[in-house]
Formats: sequence, structure tokens, C-alpha cells
Amino acid sequence: MACGSFSLFHERVSPLRPTTHLRRSAARFRLVEKSRRSLPPRYEANSEPADPPVADTASELESVVVANFGEDNGANISQSELFPALPNKSINRRIALTSTVAAFGLFLSSRLEFGISLKDLSSAAVPYEEALLNGKPTVVEFYADWCEVCRELAPDIYKVENQYKDRVNFVLLNVDNTKWEQELDEFGVEGIPHFAFLDRNGNEEGNIVGRLPKKYLLENVEALAKGEPSVPHARMVGQYSSAESRKVYQVTDPRSHG
Repeated sequence: MACGSFSLFHERVSPLRPTTHLRRSAARFRLVEKSRRSLPPRYEANSEPADPPVADTASELESVVVANFGEDNGANISQSELFPALPNKSINRRIALTSTVAAFGLFLSSRLEFGISLKDLSSAAVPYEEALLNGKPTVVEFYADWCEVCRELAPDIYKVENQYKDRVNFVLLNVDNTKWEQELDEFGVEGIPHFAFLDRNGNEEGNIVGRLPKKYLLENVEALAKGEPSVPHARMVGQYSSAESRKVYQVTDPRSHG
């Protein structure tokens, strides 16, 4: 009976002895405590931080992993799960290419808006003699390099010209050039810029002088392109520079239409 009682008592208390699971838990607890003591002070501020701590070194990382996931589970966590993937060279090249294209587009846009000069317009202009013979309607602009209003309107003229250059001639005549004395008298140029609108036969339908909203020029050019018998703005005058201030010079190149 005594043996039986001892055996029964032995069976009842045997579960209280440390098992393998308890030993591993105790070892993991000691490892966590040791890791916590070895970490910098910023990890010891709260015993239960709201967010998992971030390790700065490999040893700290190992301690943090054990502290958060346990000794067994931490061993199965790969480096790719701990660190986000960094951009590779291909992505960097794409970013660089996109930035270059955007910068180039911005450059072209700014060039179109602000960088167009009278020289650019003059180099792209149709020679006056050719314009009178090719059967297209024509816009003749009398200008001068020193004319401030002429320079300010250059970007607007450039846009309209690009839109209609296949159907309308755009001619620039420099009032400082003595070659155009007859045309100055014929079109009655007193202020510049002076825009004369000619039909397909070279007959003047109207003119605009000085700085005016772009729509006036655009609507007149549209009427010419459609072959309408008249332009909607036949006589408009805005702020202009006096043609009497022109600086006369002799033509050096007979092919020049400037």
C-alpha cells in the first residue's frame, strides 16, 4: 500500500518537473534578457515597445529577431523578409531616362514660349518675291531688330506660323533695309510691327499694327487660309514703335529678304 501511494504521488508530481519545452523556454528567456542588456539604451526605454526595434548591426539584428520571433522561429526568417529590396541598376536607368526626357520637354516648351527671336522668324520666312508667285495667301510683317514690341510678339507669331505655314506664306521685311522702301510706301507703314494680310492674288485685305491680342492675328490668318473674301479685323491698331526711328542701311546680300 505504501508503495502504491508513493507511486501515485510520484505520478502526480512528475508533470511539475522541467521538461524539454520548459528548458528551451527558460534558455530563450535568458537569451532575450541578455540581448536586451546588450542593445543601446534606446531599446531599453520601454519594456514592451509599441513597434519592433530596429537593429543597426548584425549582432543587434540577431538579438532583435530572437526577441520578437523566438529562437526557433527567428532562425527561419530570411534576410529578404527583414530588408526591403533596393532598386537595381535597371530601375535607376529608367528613372534617369525619364528625368532626362522630362527636362528636354521642359526645355523645348520654354524655348517655344520665351526663346523665339526675330532672327528665328526671319530665317524661316518665305522670300517676298516667292510669296507673290506661289498662289498662297500671305502675311507680311514689317519689323526691326530694335523694335521691342516686335520682339515681344515673336513667340505668338511663331506659334501661328507653325499652325498655318502649309497654307499661308509668312514674310518678314526689315524696315531698316532700303530694299523695301517701295513696300513701305505701298502698305503705308508708319508703325511696327505692321502686319499686312494679302489674298492669293497679292491684294491687301487688311492690316494690324502694334501689340494686340493673339486672337486678332489668328482669326485673320484663319480667314486667309480658308480663302474668305475678307478678314475679320481689317484695321486694328495697338501699341507700336514708330517706323520713323528706323536705322537705314544698304543691302549687302541681294538674296536677303530681311
